[in-house]
Amino acid sequence: MPAAKKPDKKKTDKDKDKSESEFKVVAQNRRARHEYTIIDSMETGIELVGTEVKSIRQGKASLQDAFARIEGGEVYLYNCNIAVYEFGNRFNHEPLRKRRLLLQKKQILKLKAQSKEKGLTLVPLKLYFKRNWVKVDLALGKGKHLYDKRESIAKRDTKRELDRLAKTARR
Repeated sequence: MPAAKKPDKKKTDKDKDKSESEFKVVAQNRRARHEYTIIDSMETGIELVGTEVKSIRQGKASLQDAFARIEGGEVYLYNCNIAVYEFGNRFNHEPLRKRRLLLQKKQILKLKAQSKEKGLTLVPLKLYFKRNWVKVDLALGKGKHLYDKRESIAKRDTKRELDRLAKTARR
């Protein structure tokens, strides 16, 4: 007797809304893309205490001037400001403490080898929720020189002009 086939589930609008809400960006480091040429990026977990998660849920986190460093076989995030949770008690967290990033050993060794190259650094790009977990988008970047920044700005301006001309031509 053949096995009964299960009916295929179709994604409904409710399922689509659910998948979109599973990915919520809390903080972005916009300056990082201007200051660095991004070579590689990866998603990492972050070790937090309870009041930090509550504060991040309220959107009170900043990646301004944040960077990562490999120390003793582990990756740590520095200068990531997570504001003190206002309803926290004496067990509240320190806003600028160093936080451990959760990576596999192979990934850490790969990052360590790549970051030893001259001028490469680990920069966090985004802090976001993926389902109920806080994640950090960590990038390996090379610092831009002033002329590289000017070149990027010029490219962006010409692209903007071309888009504007194309939009007026369609009318």
